[in-house]
Amino acid sequence: MKPIYKKLSLGIVATLMLCCSGGDSSGGIPDPQPVPDPVAAILIFPANNTECNEGEILSAQQSRVTFQWNASQNTDSYEVRLTNLNTNSITSTISNTNEAAIVIQRATPYEWSVTSRARGSNQTASSPVWRFYNAGEGVSNYAPFPATAIFPERGSTLTNAGTITLQWETSDIDGDLASFEVYLEENNTGPQTLIGTTSENFLEVTVSPSSVYYWQVVSKDAAGNSSVSEVFQFAVE
Repeated sequence: MKPIYKKLSLGIVATLMLCCSGGDSSGGIPDPQPVPDPVAAILIFPANNTECNEGEILSAQQSRVTFQWNASQNTDSYEVRLTNLNTNSITSTISNTNEAAIVIQRATPYEWSVTSRARGSNQTASSPVWRFYNAGEGVSNYAPFPATAIFPERGSTLTNAGTITLQWETSDIDGDLASFEVYLEENNTGPQTLIGTTSENFLEVTVSPSSVYYWQVVSKDAAGNSSVSEVFQFAVE
């Protein structure tokens, strides 16, 4: 009987040795795979620089518009960021699909974009920013979109004083942009001084060192409609 006990003992020891030596230092649990970064969505509707005339009319003031975009890779949810360009108020809507129905104001310009998000990742991806006018009752000609600053960039600091060229961009769905009024001064309550009117999207101005400037653009079209930009600010060393 003793040889049998010896064989059994050797077998148990060998099994224990295999169990203790097998696998990696983490106990055989593989390292988690990294979560792929989400990819930016491609916007579809409302189209850029157009009048949005599709949607459910709720009242003379509001309608429900379904925003749509292409589903992006490695994405679990989307955040629709919507800016009312008349009030600069921002709203966010979360969607788990590639569309979202949102109630918005009629006869109002908007700016929208979509941010892609993935569970388990801090990385996000943002779509381009598109602008549109939500159609309004009895509106035949729309005001230009409010201008956005190109140069100097908002909050930037210039190293040289003297003559600089303010630059901005805008668009008009009716294609009848006519002129721009530009206001500039050292006044943090908002620029009140008209420094020039132009049909171009730039204007040369003179600035002084050790100063902070605030400027604004009023865009006008041939039908007499106008829009007022945000107040942009820059400093000069």
